[in-house]
Amino acid sequence: MKNNILKKFILFIFVGYINLQAGSPALMESLTPVTPAVDAPALFLQNVDEEMVNIQHFKGKVILVNFWATWCPPCTREMVSLDNLYQTYKEQDVVVLAVNVGEGEDAVFDFANAMEPELSAIVLYDTDSKAMQKWQAIGLPTTFVINKKGKIVYKAVGGRNFNDKKIIKIIESLIKE
Repeated sequence: MKNNILKKFILFIFVGYINLQAGSPALMESLTPVTPAVDAPALFLQNVDEEMVNIQHFKGKVILVNFWATWCPPCTREMVSLDNLYQTYKEQDVVVLAVNVGEGEDAVFDFANAMEPELSAIVLYDTDSKAMQKWQAIGLPTTFVINKKGKIVYKAVGGRNFNDKKIIKIIESLIKE
């Protein structure tokens, strides 16, 4: 328990540092290429319906894995644009897995219901932060973009505007692959 509180505190400090360095609450508008592309780690977590979800189920689709928390300001600011991206491209084989780190169902449920429109991305629970560690996400939010072959091809640490034209162009090019 004490170790988990310490991890959350360190993440909180790290996210605050990123926000100070950015100098503004504005969301960033780019993704960092991962070269060479690497295989996406396993991800097998419970969803809001208490069903286990395996990332392998989505192979052949473009997948965005977003590690986030409700207490993280850049996480909550980017969630609307991330969910908008999902709504726009879900019929074109784009999946968004919103992996909540270290929180309970009540906090996530309250947050998702308060969003306008209500959050529709696939929400998964990483209650012990083991998935975040396995994926080597160093702060919140961290987003990994996985191509149809199951390779991580882009990464983003810190809040993003997923409605940005540059990001949309990347997603659309991955859809066409």
